[in-house]
Amino acid sequence: MQALSQLSYSPKSEEVRIIGSCCALVNSWLSSFVSEALKSLSLQHFTVFAQCPAGCMLTCHVTAERLWRNGFADFMTADEPLPRAAHRRSRFSPRQLGIAALIVAAIGGWWLLGGPDESQQQSTPPAFGRPGAGMPVPVRAIAAEMTPLPIVLDALGTVTPLNRVTVRSRVDGELVELAVEEGARVKVGQLLARIDPRPYEVALAQAEGQQQQNLALLENARRTLELYESLWEQDSIARQELDDQRALVAQYEGTLKIDQARVDDARLQLSFTRITAPIDGRLGLRSVDPGNLISANSTDGLMTITQMDPIAVRFNLPEGELPRLLTRLRSGAELAVEAWNRTSTQLLGSGRLETLNNEIDTSTGTILLKAIFSNSQQLLFPNQFVNVRLRLDTLEGAVVLPAATVQYGSRGPYVYAIVDGRAQLRLVKIGEVSGDRIAIVDGVEAGEQVVLEGVERLRDGVEVRIVQVDDGAGTDVPDGASERAASAGLPAVTDQPEQRNHA
Repeated sequence: MQALSQLSYSPKSEEVRIIGSCCALVNSWLSSFVSEALKSLSLQHFTVFAQCPAGCMLTCHVTAERLWRNGFADFMTADEPLPRAAHRRSRFSPRQLGIAALIVAAIGGWWLLGGPDESQQQSTPPAFGRPGAGMPVPVRAIAAEMTPLPIVLDALGTVTPLNRVTVRSRVDGELVELAVEEGARVKVGQLLARIDPRPYEVALAQAEGQQQQNLALLENARRTLELYESLWEQDSIARQELDDQRALVAQYEGTLKIDQARVDDARLQLSFTRITAPIDGRLGLRSVDPGNLISANSTDGLMTITQMDPIAVRFNLPEGELPRLLTRLRSGAELAVEAWNRTSTQLLGSGRLETLNNEIDTSTGTILLKAIFSNSQQLLFPNQFVNVRLRLDTLEGAVVLPAATVQYGSRGPYVYAIVDGRAQLRLVKIGEVSGDRIAIVDGVEAGEQVVLEGVERLRDGVEVRIVQVDDGAGTDVPDGASERAASAGLPAVTDQPEQRNHA
């Protein structure tokens, strides 16, 4: 209800200003209408100014009766003259009126600071968790821990296979067979497809026949050379004939080597009709069906093979992290790397940092790194986007708190510690930040409880009540506490610990 501001009468006689409604509380002259009206309206500010030369008793009575009977709106608009009895001369001196005003002011101050009377307190429930309302503020707390804090650098990465092969035919011909299913895992040397081998079998037979023919000529030339050498020793033939025969033998030997190369080439072309897997990996979808004529070294290829295990992840880090990273790498440390899904709720794989690029990308101010992962469960898939966490170092003996406990104000970062059931504002000095956890250098000791949730309703020295801690050991929850907490803008109070993900 809108508070009543000021009510006034203006009679023509001498005006004496008094506080009518408050006199009703101090003096017993007024009827019970005023008291009941004040209680029912529960006003925090109620001031009535009456100007009356004859006295205040009848004026206040008329005022209270009108308030009770017709309401405030009618009274505020009323401009009728006071009853005839009100024009009698006041029986109270100015001194008595001043003392009454002081008593009324004291009672009004008690009303504002102390709240309503006992009957009203029983009928109206107090605000739950409001500072200064007489109820402790419900908060969720967590204990500061002294534990090693991993210094983790977060980045976005892309899964990249170590090897990826597009399977193409090296000879022309008809594709007569696909020996594997799409998406199958294959090993090195496993048969994938077969091209019609008959043209290449014919070419091989032709090369072998030519080789056999030249081999026979070579054998005949060698026997003739042996005869000429015998006759030369007997001085029966000329030197020229012996030299010509030796040259013929060498010619046939060269021809035979050419024939052998032709046979080897024909045999090689025939082997190309069997297409085998060059690496271990997983097959993709085929692009050519059996029965089609294919060309050698077609750009499309038959299918692809991607190596799945091990597999690599490439990610970028800001150039500002490069000095610390190089220091760790030059010390010979093996840096652990984790790959998480998009929501950072599932660990996909653990690996190690392999290497980094030799230059910084000037367009982004980042440097490219490569990590190797064991992928036996096939959770990492090529071209998949992942959240990468590089464990750069570990800070030993640090006082660690969740980052949500630290607030930031004009004087710097601060937390609310709980001391003897009251919130105590502490200015803190923060150190390394790793994910959702932060190292506290100064301001909080290990084991102290710090407010995690409900900070927005706190101030220094406010009494608090812990409804839940990080280990699930909460206090008993009174009846109706959840409803009052919800009305106060806090999470619902529960006896069961909340499942918090600190990943």
